[in-house]
Amino acid sequence: YRSSAWCQPSSGNASGSKSQTVVKVAHNAALGKRILVTRSGMTLYSLSAERHGRFICTTSFCLSLWKPLVVKPGVKPAGVSGLATVKRPDGKRQVAFKGAPLYRFVQDTKPGDVKGNGFRDVGVWRPVAAGGRAAQAPAPAPASSSRGYGY
Repeated sequence: YRSSAWCQPSSGNASGSKSQTVVKVAHNAALGKRILVTRSGMTLYSLSAERHGRFICTTSFCLSLWKPLVVKPGVKPAGVSGLATVKRPDGKRQVAFKGAPLYRFVQDTKPGDVKGNGFRDVGVWRPVAAGGRAAQAPAPAPASSSRGYGY
C-alpha cells in the first residue's frame, strides 16, 4: 500500500470521474489486525452473504443499524487498492472492497470500536481486514453448495 495516496488532492481523470479518499487502513487493537476504516476512523464492515451484486441489507430495520458507505455519482472511491462502487437497490452508489459492500455499525461511537463484529443476520457481519478477508471470518465450506449434478 502507498500511504502517500491519502495525502494527494482529488483530481479528475480522462473519464471525468473524481477520486475521493473515503477509506483508509488502521490497526485495530481489539482485533490485533489492520482493518478498513472511514476517513474519520470508524470501522467498516461487510456482510458475508453480500457478494457479487447481491444485497441483503435493504430493509429499513437493517439500514437503521448498518449504514452503507456511499459516494455521489461520478466519484471514484480511493484510499485503498481494491475499492469500487456498486449500485444499491435504492440507486445509491455504495463503496465496495474486493466486491464486498462496506457499512458502518451505528453502535460504534468512536474510532476503534468493533461492536458489530460477529453480529449474525443472514450471514455474519465482520470488520474488513486490510488484506481483503473479513477479520476473524472462518473459511467458507464449498462442499455444502455442490448439489443437483445428477450423480
